[in-house]
Amino acid sequence: MMTDNLIGMGLSDNILEPDEKAAQQMQQELASLQKRLAELPEVSDELTRERLQLDIATLLVAMEQKKEAWDIARPLFDSFVAMAAWQDAVKTSDVLYATDQDDSIIALGNGVWLAVTFPVDPTLSVNMLDHIIEETPAESDGGAVAAATAHYLAELRASDDKQREGLSFLTGNLLAGVAYQHSGYKEREMIDMWVERLELNQPDKFLPRLGIVLDIIVGDKWWVDRDALRGGLPEDADSYSE
Repeated sequence: MMTDNLIGMGLSDNILEPDEKAAQQMQQELASLQKRLAELPEVSDELTRERLQLDIATLLVAMEQKKEAWDIARPLFDSFVAMAAWQDAVKTSDVLYATDQDDSIIALGNGVWLAVTFPVDPTLSVNMLDHIIEETPAESDGGAVAAATAHYLAELRASDDKQREGLSFLTGNLLAGVAYQHSGYKEREMIDMWVERLELNQPDKFLPRLGIVLDIIVGDKWWVDRDALRGGLPEDADSYSE
């Protein structure tokens, strides 16, 4: 066997299986991030410090140290919200959702509300809404509403034509997939009729319904004061808030 030959040559101890190599690389990256965090000056920018902590939490999820990741990321969510760093708050909720803790679904609901209410990166918003689709029973309208919202945000918030084309293709496929799971429709004509029947082409109808879905998911565990945040929205916020 080649391994036996390598042992005889004294080389086998330096050869790692792919999973072992990846684990070693992540451990090294974690040590590097922790070193950078420890070396930050006490007067360093708070946002910089907390983004570095979020990077650490993200890596801990990949390393299956999910409880540790939750413990780091949970207070970061509140801090980012307090700083009106909406995109960072949504990223944090995505990490919290990935930790598979008891309140991870609560993190998802709070994060989706922010992702829809504030004009964050549409790719991130679509990713968050895709989680809602995954969490929603196929026969309910919740996944349809989430898919419609994702498609709407892709059109509304894309930074350029290239991003709009890519995201619209992705969200169009999401919507078609939900149509099949929900009602068994595959043909474009039937999907269009389904969209019209469920009013998924009318943001003033499906955005409030998404709000109801999020209320069901979160219950009384809202981490954000939605009324206060709505009060600070610009006058044209109806174009992207639910």
